[in-house]
Amino acid sequence: MPVSLLGAAEIRALAAELDVTPTKKLGQNFVVDANTVRKIVHVADVRPGDRVVEVGPGLGSLTLAILEAEASVTAVEIDHRLASRLPETAAAHGVAAGALTVVDADALRVTDLPGDPTVLVANLPYNVSVPVLLHFLETFPGLERGVVMVQAEVGERLAAPPGTKVYGAPSVKAAWYGPWRLAGTVSRQVFWPVPNVDSVLVGFRRDPEPRGDDDERRRVFAIVDAAFQQRRKMLRQALAGVLGGTAAEASAVLERAGVAPTARGEELSIDDFVRIARAIRPLAFP
Repeated sequence: MPVSLLGAAEIRALAAELDVTPTKKLGQNFVVDANTVRKIVHVADVRPGDRVVEVGPGLGSLTLAILEAEASVTAVEIDHRLASRLPETAAAHGVAAGALTVVDADALRVTDLPGDPTVLVANLPYNVSVPVLLHFLETFPGLERGVVMVQAEVGERLAAPPGTKVYGAPSVKAAWYGPWRLAGTVSRQVFWPVPNVDSVLVGFRRDPEPRGDDDERRRVFAIVDAAFQQRRKMLRQALAGVLGGTAAEASAVLERAGVAPTARGEELSIDDFVRIARAIRPLAFP
């Protein structure tokens, strides 16, 4: 029996049955268009046998599209009503037993996932999309690639190269794990309720070898945060607090790293920030 997808009328009926009203607090906007969820799965290059983790499956629109592609899905859902109903919806739409696992939990607190997924595919709530992505990439090194739908502004930041207006701390932190790309736009009209922001698809692929261990990542991210908290200041001033305490000490570290002390954070790539962290002698971090 092939997997069938949810239609707009069934989505609204399910929501009414569960007394679910999409809320701004949880950033809930349900996709009600089958072509859109199939597009996401296609862009993510989901293949038969792939082990996919989905964050925030909601009523199951995207979940069923992933399962239609003959992948297995571990779905992480914070809303208890939605989490408990999803297996029933999947079974009613032709999903084979064992293909779907539902984790009833806050995605930001999940530290273990059944099935060891290697692909992330999700329609991420606008208010937590970057923290969720960084948490999953940090916590689950087995995630090799993925595509997420996020608010356009967030997606543009994640994929931004150095020197662009929207390049910032999320851009650098995401790049620690590998390259990101904008992979398509999504109409507001495919959501219920219709949001007042545009959405995009963003894809990533993890680098085959990690840039460094967790301690080095924390040092690099602390430097990134300091650089962009005062992004209008030169690095010798913005980084003084984390590179020794004075502008002169910061300048010495930056020069050892081959970075101009008069540069600003928005000009630096992830590799530049890594060189700065490695140039600290002695380390100014615990």
